[in-house]
Amino acid sequence: MIDANTLRAVCLDFNGAAEEFPFPRHPDVSTFKVGGKIFALTTLTEAPLTVSLKCEPELAERLRAAHPEVVPGYHLNKRHWNTVSLDGALPDRLVLDMIEDSYDLVVASLPRAQRLLLDWQGERRP
Repeated sequence: MIDANTLRAVCLDFNGAAEEFPFPRHPDVSTFKVGGKIFALTTLTEAPLTVSLKCEPELAERLRAAHPEVVPGYHLNKRHWNTVSLDGALPDRLVLDMIEDSYDLVVASLPRAQRLLLDWQGERRP
């Protein structure tokens, strides 16, 4: 089961990732950003732990249909964001893949020069 420390470590392990607390009225809400854009949003002190992640719209719907722990993004664009409960019901590998997919979607939207600086695998030539 992915706990708060693991979630933070996984998110910060991506190239160029940074943690910020941008909401003064909600100082415990942690955002993980790359290139100034959020790819993960959570309250690390909340129980059960949840994380909101960016997702391709079609995949977001499939994940929601297959897993009750995955719901439309809380206070986010529900077409592009899912909120995922990390209560242990989902396989860790699935959660880790969703986090990586969210990071990749955000990085893919950055200017090419930023993507190259991040040494993002989506920019690497075979």
